[in-house]
Amino acid sequence: MSKISAVVIARNSEDLILDCLNSLSFCDEIIVVDAGSKDKTIELAEKKGAKVLHFEPNDYAGSRNMGLKSANCDWILYVDTDERVSDELKSNIKNQISKTDNEYGVFKLKRKNFYFGNHEWPYIEKLERLFKKNSLKGWYGKIHESPSFEGKVKTLDGYLLHYTHRNLSSMVDKTLEWSKIEAELHFKSGHPPMTWWRFPRVMITAFLDSYIRQKGFKAGAVGLLESMYQSFSIFVTYARLWELQNKQSLRSDDLKKKQ
Repeated sequence: MSKISAVVIARNSEDLILDCLNSLSFCDEIIVVDAGSKDKTIELAEKKGAKVLHFEPNDYAGSRNMGLKSANCDWILYVDTDERVSDELKSNIKNQISKTDNEYGVFKLKRKNFYFGNHEWPYIEKLERLFKKNSLKGWYGKIHESPSFEGKVKTLDGYLLHYTHRNLSSMVDKTLEWSKIEAELHFKSGHPPMTWWRFPRVMITAFLDSYIRQKGFKAGAVGLLESMYQSFSIFVTYARLWELQNKQSLRSDDLKKKQ
């Protein structure tokens, strides 16, 4: 009978880790890849019987790949600490991996997002999160990581419940942390200079994507807050990029003066 390994990426998640691991109790193996937690995340995970690995860099792809290399089961399920596997999804996962004639190597999970507690977001994502181990080749991308895989893909019924953006302070903390990495990636890739008109363009695009394309307007005040926050978040990223480009320009000017 096929077995399943769950891989969870964690960092300072003592308030989330237990609920996450409880929703994965149906798995045969649970691997927690910890990215340098300073709280009780590791202690709590070990008490629940999870195998804890340590991967210090803030690199989601690297953390997911470490979990892949350490997994011992035929199937691998990736879940983050702020996600929960619903009962319906759990049942469908167990049903699929038990099939001896399963023609699919990859399954997309429908992720339902909740903001500021239990405020449901209208847009449902579909993410590749369940893999036959021999179908998954690896993960790529430091922040917005993507899997490389082979095999047929199918979407499972049931939801992966995502309790993200729980309060404003944690949202801002996350933006300040990850915007620096994103800005450095843009800078290293040779992003065009951040002239004044690029700022409103990226901010308006982010707002419209959240509020209109994802139908955030259906979520009332939460939809407006989240969409405005997305605009703010991308502003911070590109402001950091402008800062890097400006420093490079000043150094270049100093070198010319010295010559």
